[in-house]
Amino acid sequence: METFASLADGFAIALTWQNLMLALLGCFLGTVMGALPGLGPSNGVAILIPLAFTLGLGATPSLILLTSVYYGAMYGGRISSILLNIPGDEPAMMTCLDGHPMAKKGLAGEALSLSGIASFVGAFLATWGLILLAPQLVKVALLFGPAEYFALFALAFMTLGGVSSTNQAKSAFAAALGLGLATIGVDTQTGVPRFTYGEVHLYDGIDFLVAIVGLFALSEVFIFLEHRHGGSDAEGSKLKIGKLYPPMSMIKSCTPTMLRTSFLGFIAGVLPGAGASLGSFISYSMEKRLVDKKNTFGTGDPRGVAAPEAGNNAAAGGALVPMLALGVPGSGTTAVLLAVLLALNITPGPLLFTQNPDVVWGLIAALFIANFMLLAMNIPMVGLFTRVLMIPSRILMPIVAMVSFVGIYGISGSSFDLLVMIGFGVMGWVLRKLDVPLVPIILGTLLGNAMENNLRRAVTIDNGNWWTLIDSPLSIGLWTIAIIGFVLPLIVGARVKAKMHQRRDEEGAISD
Repeated sequence: METFASLADGFAIALTWQNLMLALLGCFLGTVMGALPGLGPSNGVAILIPLAFTLGLGATPSLILLTSVYYGAMYGGRISSILLNIPGDEPAMMTCLDGHPMAKKGLAGEALSLSGIASFVGAFLATWGLILLAPQLVKVALLFGPAEYFALFALAFMTLGGVSSTNQAKSAFAAALGLGLATIGVDTQTGVPRFTYGEVHLYDGIDFLVAIVGLFALSEVFIFLEHRHGGSDAEGSKLKIGKLYPPMSMIKSCTPTMLRTSFLGFIAGVLPGAGASLGSFISYSMEKRLVDKKNTFGTGDPRGVAAPEAGNNAAAGGALVPMLALGVPGSGTTAVLLAVLLALNITPGPLLFTQNPDVVWGLIAALFIANFMLLAMNIPMVGLFTRVLMIPSRILMPIVAMVSFVGIYGISGSSFDLLVMIGFGVMGWVLRKLDVPLVPIILGTLLGNAMENNLRRAVTIDNGNWWTLIDSPLSIGLWTIAIIGFVLPLIVGARVKAKMHQRRDEEGAISD
């Protein structure tokens, strides 16, 4: 009953006019950004962080805006997948397999609406999972000491590649680079400047908001300048939307699929590092094995659209569980949201539910509201969102750059931060060309100081005894999971990733 009373208080916060308008704005912008190939939820949230701070929003309104963008981008990723056979982001890749064949049959509107309904079901059930699971994790997390927190941070880094990682060595390099960036600035214990090279602007360390906007948003601009591609608008304009609403028989046949894959996706989202990509792939693969008796998946089966969409949206909600309850992000986008919380002087973790209950429950209530907004918005406005795909990149990318520069300067008022942001943009562009993931860098920059402080505290408490790091059953369990999470992708990760792309290529070729 206490949980439902807290949720009622959250709705009282979320239902103010300001927060409702921010949720609506976030849903719309998120859907637009999700529909544009290449941007995705991580980039969408990173681009709009400066806007939230420039508007002077508090913690709860900022999170409502940015999580609405997050959920909206997960919805929007299906639009280009279905119409153009180009995933808006990696989790939407599996939607191409049956979504585009449905569009070529003249069922684009039905496919888009069905995917919107499946996204709603997945996100709605995941939000209930967040309500039920996060407080239980908090009770466990209260048993944590410095050694256990250090092991937990190690777990986050070692499992960040997930089982869909292509190269664990590159993930480890990126995490080490992020941890190295976190050491820049004045040492909080000794007062000694580290790696500042006499530059006073670096005494406070690297501002992770500057790093995030540079790595995600500006690197996207540099990628565009390199390739100068404008998208496959011609193909999208040839497809007819058709009926906007799927028949009830289609929804009824897909309902069991949505329920099963929502559960699978939520579990994948809660696991640190797995994320929506794995949730989408597992949901599609399991459903295909379970119900595809006539080999209709890959030829335009509506269940092949519902499965990955429910799975990846449920995973998006599941990724919020470890971020809020433990302070460890479950995906790249939640790592960006973690940075927002830290920038607002709010520390995610077990004490968040007691010290800032208005933030947590206001956010959870806003997720429910955003889900209904997205459902109401996405089906009638399908035609409008498809026109977003016709925006030339030569117009879109300058807008992204303008928002990045104006927003960061509005936050700090420092031209030095703009130069740092450009530096991170160039670094992100180079690393993306080398297929080095950017999320571990962000996570290292965010958690590096906390990880170092907990390590020092644990060793100091036990008079310099390093064995204290594995001195409790909880820390031993965390280290065991961390090692398994790092080794497992080396064994099966490349195979899973190859299978994801192979299935998309083969079944996409069949549908053509």
